[in-house]
Amino acid sequence: MLFSERDIKKIAAVLTAQIKQRGNNYRLELENAEAGRRLSIEIYPEVHVSKHDKTQGNLIIVYTPTAHLQLHFCTGFVVSKMLGEVTFVAENGGKVSGLIIEKETGCSIFANVDTRVLSGDYTSLSPELMSAGIALSLAETLINSKSQKEKSKKKKAK
Repeated sequence: MLFSERDIKKIAAVLTAQIKQRGNNYRLELENAEAGRRLSIEIYPEVHVSKHDKTQGNLIIVYTPTAHLQLHFCTGFVVSKMLGEVTFVAENGGKVSGLIIEKETGCSIFANVDTRVLSGDYTSLSPELMSAGIALSLAETLINSKSQKEKSKKKKAK
C-alpha cells in the first residue's frame, strides 16, 4: 500500500486538519485549545530502511508535547467520520499494530496484537485485551482483505 494524495486528503478531512507537504512527507497538525492538547502527524509514503537496504515502506510519526510515536511499515488505514478518527495499521505474520488518531487530538497505540483478538466475542477476552480488540476492530476488514489477497497470490503461484 502506498499513500496517495487522495488518501492524505481523506485523512485530513476526517481529522479537520490542514495538509502541509514537506518534501518526502505530509504533515497534519491538530489542536484542541479547549483541552490544551496538540499533536502533529507526519506521513512518509516511501521510506527506505537504510542507504544499503532498498526495502521501502510507509512511516507514520506522531509528535505531541510529551510523546514521539512511530508506526513502521504501515499496511493500511481506516477512516471513521462517525468517530472522527483514523486508524493506521501495520500487519505482519498474524500480529497487528494500530495507531489511532482522533480529531479531538487523542492518540492511542496498540502494538503486536494477535489478529484473533479483533474478531469474535469481546466479552470472552480478558479486560486487558478487550480494549485493543475493540479499538482495532475497525481494521479487521482491512486485514482480512489483505490476507485473502495473499492467499489468492499463493494459489496462483502454484
